[in-house]
Amino acid sequence: MSAVVYEQRTVRRARYAVAAVFAVHGAVTGSFATRVPWIQDHAGVSAGQLGLALAFPALGASVAMPLAGSVSHRFGARTALRGLLALWTLALALPALAPNLLTLCLALFVYGATAGMSDVAMNALGVEIENRLDKSIMSGLHGMWSAGALIGSAAGTLAAHLGSDARLHHVLAASVLTVAGLVACTWVLDLQPAEDADPPPRFALPPRSALLIGAVGFCAVFAEGASLDWSAVYLRDQLEASAGLAAACTTGFTLTMALARFAGDKVVDRFGAVRTVRVSGVLATLGGLLIVVGGHPAVAMTGFALMGLGIAVVVPLCFAAAGRAGSNPSLAIAGVATITYTSGLVAPSAIGGLAQATSLVVSFGLVTALACCLVVFAKVLRAGDRDRPKISPSNAGVPDRQS
Repeated sequence: MSAVVYEQRTVRRARYAVAAVFAVHGAVTGSFATRVPWIQDHAGVSAGQLGLALAFPALGASVAMPLAGSVSHRFGARTALRGLLALWTLALALPALAPNLLTLCLALFVYGATAGMSDVAMNALGVEIENRLDKSIMSGLHGMWSAGALIGSAAGTLAAHLGSDARLHHVLAASVLTVAGLVACTWVLDLQPAEDADPPPRFALPPRSALLIGAVGFCAVFAEGASLDWSAVYLRDQLEASAGLAAACTTGFTLTMALARFAGDKVVDRFGAVRTVRVSGVLATLGGLLIVVGGHPAVAMTGFALMGLGIAVVVPLCFAAAGRAGSNPSLAIAGVATITYTSGLVAPSAIGGLAQATSLVVSFGLVTALACCLVVFAKVLRAGDRDRPKISPSNAGVPDRQS
């Protein structure tokens, strides 16, 4: 077997392995999101206190994410991803064990820190594989994340319907996902830094060219984070739906997200990034209006499904546009990633705070307004319609030698 053929097989195998990692990462999020109402009741916290607690994943991620590059540089990409992903899957068990607000905040801090570091590590490997294959795979990888979230939320829906204790549910889910993640990491690329390579910088401000693109991504990810963590609570508290039906709403949202991401590349190739995002914004806005004014669980569930369909492909297109903006594509991509990731982490707490001051209806009115912004500002993604430039692994902030 020639070295070229062996390399191609290795990269293809690594692609499937990273896809499995994305699915495991998403399954943790889906498992957590469907049991938020149970966790709220167990900890005895109000909507406003829950919103406060849900700010701690953002704080944990903000503190820990800059460390991911250093961890990968020191231990190599495969070992770093294996350890960070295991910490993330095990952290799933912590929030359900929290008996009060203080312990819930601490648990969610750890939950967010491990989420952010493992997210950075797996996306870095995804970028490296994309460069080696010389074709886009990131949308599909994010589709696998949504598929994993769907599986996790479906299991959570069943657990909620059966009235099971979320502590037992999450301990079992964490155990299964930890084993699955460790197995998947066996076949990812074992990248090592060059012997004379300096550690990557911990912080880098996004260039001006990335700010508007990041703002579009912010709107989409805000809607995603709000829907994932608050859709079940919205149906239960606002529309008096059963626990099982409320959890099923989250499942429907993640289902439309997954389907849209898997189909997104073909749609963008045919209609272009700008037109796709404009239509996506219309669908998301319509979904938000159904959520706010529907007044019935079935209508609201339809609204959340449309919301998921509308926002699914926006973030991958933001990354594509960032790669064509300015003279430093890798820095622009990193800046957009920081903005969008932060949005997803702060959205749940912002929704909770606004709900405490007003109502959940008003909170999702804000989400609807942000969805409408996708229609208005889609033109900033016009660069996404051009051919994708080559980005070297070193410029992308990925270790450049494979052992």
